[in-house]
Amino acid sequence: VQLQASGGGLVQAGDSLRLSCVASGRDVLRFYDMAWFRQAPGKERKRIAAIGANGRGTYYTDSVAGRFTISRDNAKNTVYLQMDNLRPDDTAIYYCAAQPLAGPKEYDSWGQGTLVTVSS
Repeated sequence: VQLQASGGGLVQAGDSLRLSCVASGRDVLRFYDMAWFRQAPGKERKRIAAIGANGRGTYYTDSVAGRFTISRDNAKNTVYLQMDNLRPDDTAIYYCAAQPLAGPKEYDSWGQGTLVTVSS
């Protein structure tokens, strides 16, 4: 599946942003668990949020829990990441990724990344 991420930008600390990830094809997203990863300068890419294919079951890494919300609309082939109370250490390139329900449990499709910069 091809993924297109968008919604990044330059914001100030305390602001909000909503990232979107749209999957190509018709009615495809329901066959995938989805996640958002981020990679900060000089650091490894890390999974920060995930959501099950049916929208039930979510995961958040500790640093974003309570501030970020992952959601999905399978009818629109779209996954979202609502980011509130942003901090400078949230500055990173954000990637969406898809893990198929069938086959090996790995994220095998990636969006191109969208840059989020949070100034203090």
